[in-house]
Amino acid sequence: MVWQTVKGSYDDNDVQFLLQEVVNPVEKLSTIEREEKIQSGTHYSMMLPIESEPTAQYMEIYHTLLRENADKMALYTGVLAEQIWRKHQNKEWVIVSLARAGTPIGILVKRYIQFAYQADVPHYTISILRGRGIDEVALDYIAQQNPGKSIQFVDGWTGKGAISKELIQACRQYNKRTDHHISADLAVLADPGYCAAIFGTRQDLVIPSACLNSTVSGLVSRTLLNEKLMDTTGFHGAKTYEHLKHMDESQEFITAIVQFFPVQQKQVEKQLEIVLRENHELSWLGAKDVAILQQQYGISKSEFVKPGVGETTRVLLRRVPWKIVVNRQATIDLSHIYHLAQEKNIPIEYNDDMIYSCCGLIKDVTT
Repeated sequence: MVWQTVKGSYDDNDVQFLLQEVVNPVEKLSTIEREEKIQSGTHYSMMLPIESEPTAQYMEIYHTLLRENADKMALYTGVLAEQIWRKHQNKEWVIVSLARAGTPIGILVKRYIQFAYQADVPHYTISILRGRGIDEVALDYIAQQNPGKSIQFVDGWTGKGAISKELIQACRQYNKRTDHHISADLAVLADPGYCAAIFGTRQDLVIPSACLNSTVSGLVSRTLLNEKLMDTTGFHGAKTYEHLKHMDESQEFITAIVQFFPVQQKQVEKQLEIVLRENHELSWLGAKDVAILQQQYGISKSEFVKPGVGETTRVLLRRVPWKIVVNRQATIDLSHIYHLAQEKNIPIEYNDDMIYSCCGLIKDVTT
């Protein structure tokens, strides 16, 4: 059977989406309705959040963050890509980014390798869902199209390590079923949670692509796995948000960072030596911080604690926040966090002992 796949708004040479386009209507739930369903046991992949147009003020903040962080993004992309290249340079391999946050980072890694080594590495993006595993149909497709090639998984950042753990378990199960030997080593741009084998930095980095939803992700939604809406024998699903096409920043985001690759190349070499000297063992340090925050705030479930600037942004954009906790010693610009918190009237508290710059606490809507 042939499924209609998501195309997205990125250049075809940058990425191939191994996601099934969900053509059936998806129920549009308000943020509070969706939160109630999630906390009552409905898996988040069964539904989608409503994605509204960002305000002009928020877009101004986004563009400022992009201008101020594009050079650092280029630097850490280079550091990440160089490690990946060294790992795979003597064999054939492909980049497999984890939708949705991993997709723009996978494109940047691909572009840096093209820039630095004139090598064109295939790049796919596939779905992995917390508690439901990775898209094995997509993995089968990649194996068929790229026999004998190794896979490098790429994501945007780490929080407390839920996706890292999901990936490890999923690869173990897939390898057992198929007799493949896929490595679960995850490469991320920022690893403040200390739960990725390869990283550009362990700083809680402001990644501008975390500040928007589909409009900086190729106009592609979060991934879906709902048998009522799609053929679940195919790829995991997603929707393309054509109604937001006039606000799409996806290719502009990539261009803004790629232009700094030549400028940062020498600095990449210096920073790479520093990163290579770090301990790359998975210590799950971020999860320990989360446990402390749980205790401090009397939070019953670790799922209600979303650490790091990327996860905090997601909480403010598509969950029901209770509080935002900020580390005043953080050296990064959190203006978009303050803006969203003020816009949604969410209180901010301070904790300078976290390894993260900030943390989003989700409201328990079932009590």
